[in-house]
Amino acid sequence: MRAVIIGAGMGGMSAAIALRQIGIETAVYERVTENKPVGAAISVWSNGVKCLNYLGLEERTRELGGIVETMSYLDAHTGDTMCRFSLQPLIDEVGQRPYPIARAELQSMLMEAYGLDDINFGMKMVSVTDGPDQATATFADGSTVTADVVIGADGANSITREYVLGGPVPRRYAGYVNFNGLVPTDDAIGPATEWTTYVGEGKRVSVMPVAGGRFYFFFDVVEPEGLPYEKGSAREVLRRHFAGWAPGVQALIDTLDPASTNRVEILDLDPFDTWVKGRVAVLGDAAHNTTPDIGQGGCSAMEDAIALQWAFRDNPDDVHAALGAYEKARVERAGDLVLRARKRCDVTHAKNPAATAAWYDELRGEDGTNVIRGIVGNIMGGPLTPFP
Repeated sequence: MRAVIIGAGMGGMSAAIALRQIGIETAVYERVTENKPVGAAISVWSNGVKCLNYLGLEERTRELGGIVETMSYLDAHTGDTMCRFSLQPLIDEVGQRPYPIARAELQSMLMEAYGLDDINFGMKMVSVTDGPDQATATFADGSTVTADVVIGADGANSITREYVLGGPVPRRYAGYVNFNGLVPTDDAIGPATEWTTYVGEGKRVSVMPVAGGRFYFFFDVVEPEGLPYEKGSAREVLRRHFAGWAPGVQALIDTLDPASTNRVEILDLDPFDTWVKGRVAVLGDAAHNTTPDIGQGGCSAMEDAIALQWAFRDNPDDVHAALGAYEKARVERAGDLVLRARKRCDVTHAKNPAATAAWYDELRGEDGTNVIRGIVGNIMGGPLTPFP
């Protein structure tokens, strides 16, 4: 059997490695000409780490991951600690430490594990079709490729999704812009082994450690969609939005490199139940584009890859049965994570100011129990983290 994977992001590469593990011939096609991931880092929660471990990447993942021992919330203006607690109870409950990882390093790890020379870069797919015996992908240069199955891991603006659903589906603006990047760890910003988050005014500033003595940082700014932005002006923009915030936030703004700070308008997609059309299926952001508010977008894509492998393992001679099993295994779980992230997004960013104020009050009395319960609820339910 031969599978073509469209897209060499986290989901696509995880799927390619997973299918190759069970003897399926794979070919990966990626539109960009080189590995340039969008975004500075990713929170790989325990379910995602278990997927990487399953793919044979346990040691390398551990090397790239930042060690987060504690989590804290700080008052936006005073910098006073609202709550601080250990993540060890989470690790004990789910059986795996989470790791924040620099996105470029995670992407390189996956590509190298699969084989860089085996990835077809600079191949932009423009259409995909299904046939009785094979599916066909057509690229911008006029070339085509056929296979027993085509897996569209082609991102938030997926062409594969349009084919599967019969047309484009508009994404929803979540109401905020995320600025993110990497800086050296600095106690003036936060402890080097802590996920530190400043909250106030429906905005959020957060740092967490990744390997190499660095913080992954992000700022959430609530503003209308489509505002003009001049590349390299992040420091001035953030100083304006976070004037009067705590010294740690000001230190972060002073430290960041405006030229390498990313600005991303956050969008998501209403969950949908059809992931498969004939021999064509969607995976990752193409199937469940979500906001980053619970850190499960990439983890969910990795779960897709494992579920896809298991579906073909159990139905080795029947593509339609395998893809049907894959869809059944993933639709509800992935859709639930999209809605969980949306709900958290709305509270964090003051869609209902009273609800957000109540959340701030809850944080001031939090001992970690409620926050960890919520994170565990996000982690459990995938192929490698079944509910007890």
